[in-house]
Amino acid sequence: MNTSIETLRNQLSHTLEGTSFDSLGEVYHGKVRDCYMPGDGRRIIVVSDRISAFDVVLGTLPFKGQVLNQIAQYWFEISKDIAPNHMLEVPDPNVMVARDCRPLKAEFVMRSYLTGVTSTSIWKAYEGGARSFCGHALPEGMKKNQKLPAAILTPSTKAEQGDHDVSVSREELIESGAISAEDFDTAAKMVHELFAFGQKRAAERGLILVDTKYEIGVAPDGTMMLIDEIHTPDSSRYWFAEDFDARLARGEEPRSLDKEYVRRWMAETHGYRGDGPMPALTDEVRVEAAKRYIEIYELMTGRVFEPDTSSDPRARIAKNLGVSL
Repeated sequence: MNTSIETLRNQLSHTLEGTSFDSLGEVYHGKVRDCYMPGDGRRIIVVSDRISAFDVVLGTLPFKGQVLNQIAQYWFEISKDIAPNHMLEVPDPNVMVARDCRPLKAEFVMRSYLTGVTSTSIWKAYEGGARSFCGHALPEGMKKNQKLPAAILTPSTKAEQGDHDVSVSREELIESGAISAEDFDTAAKMVHELFAFGQKRAAERGLILVDTKYEIGVAPDGTMMLIDEIHTPDSSRYWFAEDFDARLARGEEPRSLDKEYVRRWMAETHGYRGDGPMPALTDEVRVEAAKRYIEIYELMTGRVFEPDTSSDPRARIAKNLGVSL
């Protein structure tokens, strides 16, 4: 990793917690992204340094927004022949300008392994005795982190901020009226192909793309396309391939490079899984998590991460977008 631990520590007090650019138009503040709609067919997405897990914002990590934005840019570029996406340009390390699309009212989660620490994860369901998950039959006798017989699509509802997403089957989602069968099946084909592509590319880098979440939208001309992000450490789980089998045989957790590290710290150290008082992230955890985000960027893209160490990233973003603070 080219970025030093000292650089990460120095940035702890200069993270991008959020933005407020009134001149950019209507704004929606998500868990991680601030999305501005200027009304001209574009969506200006500012990727903050906020980190979320268990459907709540836990704090900020140094350079996280820059890493996420640039990983998404990389994957959007190399996967555009598989599925069209909303990216138009990247005018700032933390900003992506995209087509403004109407999001489908579902999240498309692809899984290849029986894992997870959240109360709604496939592993927690299996551990609790379930042998069907989102309409998919699961074999008896599996253990945590074992590979599933085949990759499965496990869609979820899109919860309002502060609520939890709920995993559902294709039939339940369609029956609820959230999405039509035609739109679901078109999106399902798209995400199966993207996941297979992502797994192949990850394997070439010595990584396992374990699971990931896709968001799909519809452009004004009716084109269905990939939106939000793709194969980032926020939306995906990555394990190192080289020692996965040995660690699985010993009953050890796989070595990971994603925000699962933060989830495990919250769950195993403090017993926090999204409910009750939230423990504060320590600086040590923030630095280690940031280090993992940068490492996966460099591993996956083959590029050296070049952090912008601005003491006020909001001022830099405003300048690059031509707006005032």
